[in-house]
Amino acid sequence: MPGSPVSIGCAVMLSPGAAGPPDSGVIVAVMQTAAMAGGMPLATAGSICQMVNSASGVPYPLPIPASGVSTGVKVAGQGLVRMGDKIPAGGGVLTVLGPPAAPWITDGNAP
Repeated sequence: MPGSPVSIGCAVMLSPGAAGPPDSGVIVAVMQTAAMAGGMPLATAGSICQMVNSASGVPYPLPIPASGVSTGVKVAGQGLVRMGDKIPAGGGVLTVLGPPAAPWITDGNAP
């Protein structure tokens, strides 16, 4: 899914969630520091999302896997995460909602 790159604070949703209904969360950690936009590191595979179980309210971490991210743009060897990506993760699909870190950049490569 082509889209703009995202960073820390980007909203994400896992559907189905750990207990069935979708779980919501945000990207809280980006491991690479080679590519930045507006002073924020761009999210890549391996970045960590802090999710909240929709049924119990219990928070849990979810690393972004390498499948479903950009295949054409890599930063420090990991695919770029973009707004609109639908990434198979944790028994469901992680949808990257936004906001984008750099809306003036669009990566049109396939997941």
